Amino acid sequence: MMAKFIASADTMANQDASIRNLETQMGQLSNLVSARQQGALPGDTEKNLREVKAITLREGKQLEDPHSSILMDNKTLVLSLIDEQSKDDHTQATITESTKTDSSSNKGKRASSPPAILSSKMDDDFEFPAAENMGMDDDDDMDYTGSDSDLPVGEENEIGKSGLKKKVLKEGEKGWEYPNSGDEVEVHFVGTLPDGTQFDSSLDRGTPFKFKLGQGHVIKGWDEGIKTMKKGEKALFTIPPELGYGESGSPPTIPPNSTLQFEVELLSWTGVKDICKDGGIFKKILTEGEGWQNPKDLDEVFVKYEAQLEDGTIVSQTDGVEFTVKEGYFCPALSKAVKTMKKGEKVLLTIKPEYGFGENGRPAIRDEFDVPPNATLQIILELVSWKIVSDISNDQKVLKKILKEGEGYERPDDGATVQVNLIGKLLDGTVFVRKGHDDESSFEFKVDEDQVIEGLDRAVKTMKKGEVALVIIQPEHAFGPSESPQELAVVPANSAVYYEVEMVSFVKEKESWDMNSEEKITAAGKKKEEGNIWFKAGKYERASKRYEKAAGFVNYDSSFSEEEKQQAKCQSTLRAQAYIHLVELELAENDIKKALEIDPENRDVKLEYKVLKDKIKEYNRKDAQFYGNIFAKMNKLEQARSALLTLYLAREQGAAAKQEGVPTAIDSKA
Repeated sequence: MMAKFIASADTMANQDASIRNLETQMGQLSNLVSARQQGALPGDTEKNLREVKAITLREGKQLEDPHSSILMDNKTLVLSLIDEQSKDDHTQATITESTKTDSSSNKGKRASSPPAILSSKMDDDFEFPAAENMGMDDDDDMDYTGSDSDLPVGEENEIGKSGLKKKVLKEGEKGWEYPNSGDEVEVHFVGTLPDGTQFDSSLDRGTPFKFKLGQGHVIKGWDEGIKTMKKGEKALFTIPPELGYGESGSPPTIPPNSTLQFEVELLSWTGVKDICKDGGIFKKILTEGEGWQNPKDLDEVFVKYEAQLEDGTIVSQTDGVEFTVKEGYFCPALSKAVKTMKKGEKVLLTIKPEYGFGENGRPAIRDEFDVPPNATLQIILELVSWKIVSDISNDQKVLKKILKEGEGYERPDDGATVQVNLIGKLLDGTVFVRKGHDDESSFEFKVDEDQVIEGLDRAVKTMKKGEVALVIIQPEHAFGPSESPQELAVVPANSAVYYEVEMVSFVKEKESWDMNSEEKITAAGKKKEEGNIWFKAGKYERASKRYEKAAGFVNYDSSFSEEEKQQAKCQSTLRAQAYIHLVELELAENDIKKALEIDPENRDVKLEYKVLKDKIKEYNRKDAQFYGNIFAKMNKLEQARSALLTLYLAREQGAAAKQEGVPTAIDSKA
């Protein structure tokens, strides 16, 4: 798998998620809650969004790296909540549930009968008709307020505006979870008429009733009422005819226009997720996973699966296979499904042909059966584990695959002293450096001091103590266009390289809050000198970091006098010079203006300001020229387009005129 990781590095998609997006997500959630309070969203959206927000806050504190998936989870959950409650059309396709099949007995032979599908029947003598059969539209959803789900025992309240009433008889489990549209729920119930006549009971049969919520498999009153229940809750629902069996009733047990009462106990439910939102892949969780992270496109997952046709025939299975999520395996559905799963999660997938093998199917392979054209597949998939692959450089040029997780949350920062064991190799496997192996002491260096190649420097900053990782680095962030002799071999020009790195330990630079005033002054002077050295060497980004850190040692410390702080701010001129070279002109101007506020007559600062203004003029001129060229080309294209359109219309006109025998301006000699 290492070779595959290296070979596919250039084609891997960028999945580096910034921690700053967490703040954006929280803002969006807050806006949604505010919208609900103003009446802009359905009722129970507020309750659910508040819970989602609490989860985000709690789990956001545990974010370990930019590869976290909590933001996407929240976005998906919020969108699904809004979708379920505000959409008028519940058209989600049903999912078939396969009967459990013994793999050892089924492999290599066709099943004798297809698995049962979910039915609206309770037994042979009673049936819940679908909503459309009762003269009700699927899009006739009620305005559910959300507060009904928290009723005290014994209190009755109306749900929505159509006369549906609910009285809680027994509280459910604590928490915020409720079944959603599409979930498979399991209930016990007793149904009676207003005079107390019982017309059906799952308790009498001794078997709970299962159905898909919100899919029209039962009467409308059930779909609307049961979604307000918690696991273990028992409630009495009074259902008006409009949400029951209407004018026709259900002869012979239920007369026309009957109000019904159902005592319902919600035993459990299983979430069924429409992964692609188009009915192509349904996921039913069989075993819950652990944690909150999901694999991303760059990651390498290890899974087990068994794929069957609808008749139970096993067409593919494995006790373990590893693949890159983006590249996929077996059929397109696997890579899409695995990105929604947690470690240890086991699911049943129902896959339509467009996410399976389509209209062509798949021929038999070795001891596996063929997949017929347009076949629906059912796959039991287990996500055993995965290796996180991060795009360190955000340009797909430095990729890190974690081979062994590290300890805690701390990582090195700029200036930290790190000790690592490493082996550096060319892509053909040639070892060019080996440190910290064969009883050799670990390799020690300082981060962001140009002591190792840039790609390795940046990768090490993302590692925890004890972490082992494989880092592949393209030439731009490695040794570049020149040949580079190393300890054990020469690295050719323009070579990609990779390192196996173990983070043994690291010591961060002393933070300012751990220093006394004298130490801060010394540290500020040291950082300024370091900045000067990097500036002279043309390393302007490194220089600006050090100037900024130098100023930071005193800017926010009340023990320093205003005069000392003003002197520290004068270093903004040095930082401005670095910004100019980095073409960060706006930042440079801010720094120079601060310096002029302190010393308006400073000749050097004024001179630097003139240099900056000249730079700004130069870039404005280049921008004007660049966009001018673009607009000129656009004008020429528009002129050409107009000319072609005129010619086309003229020809059409000429053709029509010839059919009528009338001369035209283009064909005036006719």
